[in-house]
Amino acid sequence: MRAATLAAVVAVCAVILPAAEAGAAPASPAGHPGLKAILAKANALSQQIDKLSEQYDGLKIQLGQARSEAAIAKENAKRYQQILGRDQGSIGAIAVENYMTGGINPALELLQTSSPQSLLDRASIMTQIQHENGAKVSLVAAAETAAQRAVAAAAQQQQRARALEAAMAAKVAVIQKKENFFNSEAFKQAEAIFQQTGKYPISASQIPGDSVGVQALKFALSKVGDPYVWAAAGPSAFDCSGLVVWAYGQIGISLMHYTGDLWNEGEHVSRSELEPGDLVFFFADLSHVGIYVGNGLMVDAPSAGQNVQVQPVFWGAYAGAVRIIA
Repeated sequence: MRAATLAAVVAVCAVILPAAEAGAAPASPAGHPGLKAILAKANALSQQIDKLSEQYDGLKIQLGQARSEAAIAKENAKRYQQILGRDQGSIGAIAVENYMTGGINPALELLQTSSPQSLLDRASIMTQIQHENGAKVSLVAAAETAAQRAVAAAAQQQQRARALEAAMAAKVAVIQKKENFFNSEAFKQAEAIFQQTGKYPISASQIPGDSVGVQALKFALSKVGDPYVWAAAGPSAFDCSGLVVWAYGQIGISLMHYTGDLWNEGEHVSRSELEPGDLVFFFADLSHVGIYVGNGLMVDAPSAGQNVQVQPVFWGAYAGAVRIIA
């Protein structure tokens, strides 16, 4: 979460650059705003990018579901059409049989026959056949209705998929536009100050225990220094939820790549109960997640322009925590 990183940078800069606040030239190229203003803008943009990125991840999950449901609906339609094709011939035969036998008066046939019992036996058989034929007609009619519904469902899911694809493309365009700021020289100077003063080196060997959370945490720590890329889930680039998904995936636990789903994937724990490996969430919309390390620190993939890193938990935006249970 870049918000926590940038908050730390602001604090560092308040000490390093007092002259800038007194009116001296800021440590940035001429024509650019002061360093604190740059960091404030970066902070706001980072939160926006985090939110958009998680929205994109959520849309991607919905798109996968829509495509899957469309495929199932198409398969159902195909199966029902095969039932119809197979039974249409027998339905025609039933119609002919009903036509051929339906016009005969049973009383007249009884008078004409030399074997009343034979006629009664035949009538019983015909009644059974008509009953079975009626059931088959009803079955085929139901299959035809189901086929029509399946075709309509497939079309609806395809339309939903197209709408989701358009929404995702719109998110991508907005994110890319906002990320341009982090390629500016002004931001690079601000970031350089933090890189010199605000790192928290922690190795996996320093983490005690062998719980599910600790195992995943150690994998996450092995990725410190890898770049943030929105919507990425490893193995060499990550967004915030992507790092969580990848780390837990290494120990055989499959999680959804979306903070909104991760929030419901495990057991909610209080701040006082936090243990290494717990997922820590931030902001009211849960748009960012990290993995708790201990001692008020977490490892996360912050945002555009930031590598995976260990940094202080941003308690000011803390929303809650979840413990993943194997």
